[in-house]
Amino acid sequence: MCGRFALYADYKVILERFDIDQASFDEDEYEPSYNIAPSQQVAAVVSDGNKNRLGRLKWGLIPPWAKDTKIGYKMINARSETAAEKPSYRNAFKKKRCLVVADSFYEWRKEETGKTPMLIKMKSGEPFAFAALWESWESPEGDTVHSCSILTTKPNEIMASIHDRMPVILSKEAEKIWLDPNVQDFELLESLLKPYDDGELEAYEVSDEVNSPKNNNPALIRKIS
Repeated sequence: MCGRFALYADYKVILERFDIDQASFDEDEYEPSYNIAPSQQVAAVVSDGNKNRLGRLKWGLIPPWAKDTKIGYKMINARSETAAEKPSYRNAFKKKRCLVVADSFYEWRKEETGKTPMLIKMKSGEPFAFAALWESWESPEGDTVHSCSILTTKPNEIMASIHDRMPVILSKEAEKIWLDPNVQDFELLESLLKPYDDGELEAYEVSDEVNSPKNNNPALIRKIS
């Protein structure tokens, strides 16, 4: 699964990297976060097929038919192998695909002494995107909540020693296909949801302070030697 990640890239870098034409929040409203947790707002990219828009989504998808928002805590991730068939995700897989922007993510490696937090990032240091699905939910009071789930897949070689799943990280070419709402070929879409090239990733141990979402500072992403 993917239960914690970070986004600390410069705002302008994000706009350029993801070809953003419009954003729902400006540079003054953007704050780097080193410990993004479920139920928090995440930076996400959606597209109409021509223009990319940057906005915020609540992490933990709430299906339109849900009675309340609590279900979102159980839906932070969706298995890429079955998402297109699940009632909770089927509509989103067809019509509401998005990217969740990140610089790195955390996973906990099980050891005899307990769980060791590991950080995984691009060797290049550039931001990347998780494949995700989003939905809109309306409360009885008329308030609308836009939320998302991050898709997961089997681990690549670097992740296999840490966990049995990993978030789907899309290549730049795959991002364009995934975002295009005009693409309805499920076989094509599912072919994008594969383990990322481990040759482009690096992983290292970080402080166990990341265990608490209350901690949020640059020290969390530093390598423990």
